[in-house]
Amino acid sequence: MARPSVGAALRRCAECGGYEYGGVPGCASCRELVDGIVEEEWSAFLRRWEVSGDQDQEAALAEMVAAEPDRHDWRVVDAALDRLVCSECGDRLSRGPVGCSACDLAHGFRHIAIETDRPGAAPGNEHAVRVNVSVVRRPQVTSENEVLARRLMLPVLLVGLLPAVETAQRVSALVKRSSRAEQIRLLERTVEEMVRRAGPAAAD
Repeated sequence: MARPSVGAALRRCAECGGYEYGGVPGCASCRELVDGIVEEEWSAFLRRWEVSGDQDQEAALAEMVAAEPDRHDWRVVDAALDRLVCSECGDRLSRGPVGCSACDLAHGFRHIAIETDRPGAAPGNEHAVRVNVSVVRRPQVTSENEVLARRLMLPVLLVGLLPAVETAQRVSALVKRSSRAEQIRLLERTVEEMVRRAGPAAAD
C-alpha cells in the first residue's frame, strides 16, 4: 500500500485501533505500512535502474546509495541501509543497538538525504515525516516519550499536515511532565484537533 496522499482521510487500523501507521513498533500491521513507505520507493528506484530480481545488482546499488546519501531521496537511502549489514554489530546498517558506532554513523547520514515536500503539504512536512519514520523504525535508541509522540503524530504528517511550532513546543513540554496515560490522551487530542482543523475530509 502506498503512503497516504496529501489531504487523504485518516483510517483506523483493524489491528491496534489507532490511526494507521501510528501503532508502530508494537502493531504488526502499522509496522508493515511504515516499512512500505520505504520499500515502495526502493522498488521504484530499482525499476529506474532496470534491476529486477538480481540480488548482486541490488546490493551494489544499496552500497552506492549509502556512499552518496545526499544524491538520493531519504526513502531510497533508508531502504539501501536496510539491505546492508553492519560490520560492527551484524544488524541491518543503522538499525543496530545503542552504542554501535557504525550504525550511529550511518544513521547520521540520513540527515543529508533529499527531502522534497509534496504538492499541497505544509512546508517542512517531508522532513517531519522522515524524522518520525526514522524514529519509529529505530525505537531502541530513542526515549519512550519521543517514540510515543513520533508514532502518534505520524498519521497526520503522512497526509500533509504539520503542527505549528508553538503547538509542538507546548505539547512536548506537557508530555515530559505527564503520566503515560495522560501523554497518550494529550497526543491523541492534539492529533484530533489537527484533523478537525483540516476539515471533514481528513477523518474517516
